[in-house]
Amino acid sequence: MTTLFNRRQVLAGSAALLAATPAFAQTGSADLVLVNGRITTMDPQRPEASALAVRDGVFTAVGSDDEIRSLVGPFTQVIDARGQRVIPGLNDSHTHAIRGAVNYNLEVRWDGVDSLEEALHLLRQQAERTPEGQFIRVAGGFSEFQFKEKRLPTIAELDAVAPNHPVLIHHLYKLTLLNTKAVEWYGYDKPDHPTYPGGIVEKDAGGNTTGRLLAAPSGLIMYKTLSTAPKLSIRDQINSSLQYFDELNSLGITSVSDAGGGGMEFPDADPYKVIRWLHAERLLTTRIGYHSFPQHKGQELSDYQRWTAETPAGSGDDMLKFVGAGENLAWASYDYEIFADARPDIDRDAEDYQERVMTVLGEAGWPFRQHVTYDETGDRLLPVYEAVAKGAGLTPGWFIDHVETFSQRNLERIAELGGGIALQNRIQFQAEDFVANYGAEALKMTPNFRAILDLGVPVGGGTDATRVTSFNPWYSIQWMTTGLSRGGLPMYDDANLLTREEALRLWTTGSAWFTGDAGRKGAITPGQLGDFAVLDRDYFSVTDAEIAKLKAELTVLGGEVVHGSGAFATKDLRHIPPVSPDWSPVILQQS
Repeated sequence: MTTLFNRRQVLAGSAALLAATPAFAQTGSADLVLVNGRITTMDPQRPEASALAVRDGVFTAVGSDDEIRSLVGPFTQVIDARGQRVIPGLNDSHTHAIRGAVNYNLEVRWDGVDSLEEALHLLRQQAERTPEGQFIRVAGGFSEFQFKEKRLPTIAELDAVAPNHPVLIHHLYKLTLLNTKAVEWYGYDKPDHPTYPGGIVEKDAGGNTTGRLLAAPSGLIMYKTLSTAPKLSIRDQINSSLQYFDELNSLGITSVSDAGGGGMEFPDADPYKVIRWLHAERLLTTRIGYHSFPQHKGQELSDYQRWTAETPAGSGDDMLKFVGAGENLAWASYDYEIFADARPDIDRDAEDYQERVMTVLGEAGWPFRQHVTYDETGDRLLPVYEAVAKGAGLTPGWFIDHVETFSQRNLERIAELGGGIALQNRIQFQAEDFVANYGAEALKMTPNFRAILDLGVPVGGGTDATRVTSFNPWYSIQWMTTGLSRGGLPMYDDANLLTREEALRLWTTGSAWFTGDAGRKGAITPGQLGDFAVLDRDYFSVTDAEIAKLKAELTVLGGEVVHGSGAFATKDLRHIPPVSPDWSPVILQQS
């Protein structure tokens, strides 16, 4: 870690020296030039190009190889793209990266595993490496429908692969599986075990704990159970974050909009301290815009009164910026997305409490985001938006996340109020559950992509990773363009699918709006931030199945290479430290 920091200090000092050198300034040389690429710019004035130049962190020129080669100077890094597809850096408009990053080194990931047999094998391998007293955990990112067996593991299977370690499997916000050791560790087998509102510790007919924790409908029991498992030390959380953002970079991600999340007390929980430290040390390789998230029901109003007085919305810089409130505005208004279960109602007093919260935000000039899943919730909350718009006002930049079952009328109300819509592929991981509960016909417009785009509102693409879905952006892009669930179920008719260009636009220029960066990033065009990725295969010509397997062989952030692999491995001069602790599941995943 020290090596990486020192190198970045040297690079920063060298850049300042070069910028002050008259010969360098007079020649107009670029810091980085890429040639021989198939560049999708997302700039309607010049949608395709073969070369680009970056100087002082922004694109300065985009054009033909001959045009851009004239900007090559003695200190310019020149990259031959070898005819590969180049895209703007991807931007996840809804994720939980700050929390996901500090836990990454602890987790076995099943994101791309296609059989339960292989999933259990990964647990068995990890059990052989994990020291006594530590958990083996899978914290989201998968669907049982992606397994050829189409089911979750049994508690007996978890006991068999890891008889001496607690095992925790967090599945969406639907349920948590605990093996026998984990049940004992938490005391859920005791008469006085912890209980949480809206959650169930399942018991069999004899009163014995089964190892299944159910959200009914609140996921609080799952949040609390996961958050009280052993944590990494702060030094290992820093290491974990470096590994996580490197993994995002390897997928072509250069920016994220972080929606806060359970278990993170804003603004001083350890994950926030870690991310601020990484930013101060110039170690971040992904741009982050983040939102607050109240943790305690009934305390949201006082939290927002305090936070708005202490923290200006929009404070920060291009690498780490505080955006505003949400995705939780008030627990009374929070509807849960367990599509296998009946739709939950929000609290009877949700409108009154939410109006008071939104008035505080409007008076403080804070934009906000809000988790809303169901059209029925929209029916109740959108009148509150309309009332606040006439009073304290809705600060520009506000938006609603999810909207899976929203009707045309409620989508239009968002548009009329000037809001945006952030779309994530949560339904891709539980489409089969949705069909069983609501029917295949209802699924066809869940969400209604075409209606949303036709409204002309700001729209961004995202994942809702890591505890719900995978952080892999290509799963989301595949969902938008093919309509396939993670289990291979065709979800939509052709009329409700996006073209590949439309999906990529949502994940680039579209998502930039959600952190207040519209026009500053998302397109490869002069004046915007110099973020781009060179893909290992051509997104526009691979098969539908291959979309989910795409990787970035080169990722550049502000003109600096932050990831290089394959033919571009030598372009990445950073020194990521070895994964710690030395029993981390990430080590197996990287091998």
